[in-house]
Amino acid sequence: MSNRRIQVAALASTPIKGLRVAARSRIMLERGGVRCDRRFYLVDEDARMVNGKQLGALNTVTADLDEREQRLTLTFPGGETIAGAIELGETLQSSFFSRSRPARMLLGPFSSALSEHVGRSLRLVAPADGSAAVDRGEQGAVSLISRASLSSLARVAGKDEIDARRFRMSIEVAGTDPHEEDGWIERELTIGAARIVLHGHVGRCIVTSRHPDSGEVDLATLDHLRAYRSSASTTEPLAFGVYGSVERPGIVHIGDAVEIVQRTPTSW
Repeated sequence: MSNRRIQVAALASTPIKGLRVAARSRIMLERGGVRCDRRFYLVDEDARMVNGKQLGALNTVTADLDEREQRLTLTFPGGETIAGAIELGETLQSSFFSRSRPARMLLGPFSSALSEHVGRSLRLVAPADGSAAVDRGEQGAVSLISRASLSSLARVAGKDEIDARRFRMSIEVAGTDPHEEDGWIERELTIGAARIVLHGHVGRCIVTSRHPDSGEVDLATLDHLRAYRSSASTTEPLAFGVYGSVERPGIVHIGDAVEIVQRTPTSW
């Protein structure tokens, strides 16, 4: 590695999977991921998980979780808010990325408010085992992308910049070459007080084409990725960013140094 300083440039999370991600000045990385991140998710009438792929209007809603008070607040586009205590009800068997996953209903006004907003019956639930609703479990508890990679995609797309929130990553770093993070698979990274190990590349889906505030489809993200990333050697197709597990929990702040442990990466 060169003497360049790689550092944390931005952090993001949301307590409800599928809702707009919010910038954070610091996060606590735990074995299961960012504390309070993706603590809840939404299911439809058939108990199947839904997110921004199907319902772009979810991007217009923000959620805040007061961990100490165990209180959840939803803020809708017009400024109206719905708030209440976190109380869990009956258990249901949900389908989470085609996998069966027990979940518990969140009581209170949240499900009905979100249903009314998107025009479809939804239920807000929490994983019954108390884990986070992250796509790849603990192996994918944290995700990372570089600003240089975002700039590279922006050039291909003919844009001045591309909002990182489209990709819903935990950590954004500065000080790398474009897609340098692709070469960090199976390497250990220290980020602030935490240590992580990266396991794979994040293959992208249609949700990245939606504007992170309005939820409207406004960028042919997959076409642009296909145009210049289809031949990249990655663990998943149309990859953009990387994911990994948390080996040593700790707090991460914006500006913290990112250090790559010198290990030979495993081939994939």
